[in-house]
Amino acid sequence: MRLLIVKTSSMGDVVHALPVVTDVLRQHPGAQIDWLVEAPFAAIPQLNPGVSRVVPMAWRKWRDKLFQRATWRTMGALRAELRLEPYDLILDLQGLLKSALWARQARGPVAGYDRASLREPMAAWAYQRTAAVPRELHAVQRCRMLAAAHLGYPVPHSAPDFGLKAPTAGWKPHGPYAVIIPNASRPEKLWPERSWVAVGQRLKDRGWLPLVLWGRDAEQTLAERIAAGCDGDVPPFLKVGDMAGVLAGAQQVVGLDTGFTHLAAAFGRPTVGIYCDHEPGLAGITGSGPVASIGGKGQVPSKNEVLALVAAQVPT
Repeated sequence: MRLLIVKTSSMGDVVHALPVVTDVLRQHPGAQIDWLVEAPFAAIPQLNPGVSRVVPMAWRKWRDKLFQRATWRTMGALRAELRLEPYDLILDLQGLLKSALWARQARGPVAGYDRASLREPMAAWAYQRTAAVPRELHAVQRCRMLAAAHLGYPVPHSAPDFGLKAPTAGWKPHGPYAVIIPNASRPEKLWPERSWVAVGQRLKDRGWLPLVLWGRDAEQTLAERIAAGCDGDVPPFLKVGDMAGVLAGAQQVVGLDTGFTHLAAAFGRPTVGIYCDHEPGLAGITGSGPVASIGGKGQVPSKNEVLALVAAQVPT
């Protein structure tokens, strides 16, 4: 069987879709599973040995240059690549109009959520097959249920298996370390800097080097201030694959609701996710290790609440 998964962004959403690969291969051993994803997140499905081929796209870049001839040439090349061989099923786990339209560029029946299950109901018009999946479920469970419905196997009741193989980190600190992820895509998600310093100090007391991650230049300054306040360290700029290697080796991870925090949990690391802008219910931290999600819309967790969770996950 040849299956194309369409789950393009964002990083956390791509992580949440990974258990589908394990589920499918348990039901269809030997299946070839390809994955269409935004190029910045291509390293995530590449970490799963069950994914045969990752097809990167750059829609976020193309949409701002749709009237340029070079953009249409590049999109045409991607369409040609998707149509090289037919698929038995093209499964749109994203459920947006853009993902549905890109799913239609491949050869094969396109399947997705029905109108009532979608945030963008128009996407259902692009599907030849639809299935109902409750919208109030966690994102991981929604993906697993949709795949089961369209591939004809019972919905798995087992814990989600993300199937990740930890890469060798190109950069790694000496000795045991814990990871802090204080940056997010929107300022509404941020947590007070002094609280991060307190978390770092607690991790330091346990004998772990607090490692403060960053991704953009503007985030590096905050990371350096937090590290200075807890005698921690700040790594150089790391690509997604190298960042994954660092997360996989951490003793514990404390981070905001970001893709890297979800990735750490998917590796089975003890992980605390801090939510300051929305409820964690539909996208809470999920993994095989001790995990916790705290906070919510208008409910910024206190320093002491987070410290208690940190202590409870990995008792001294």
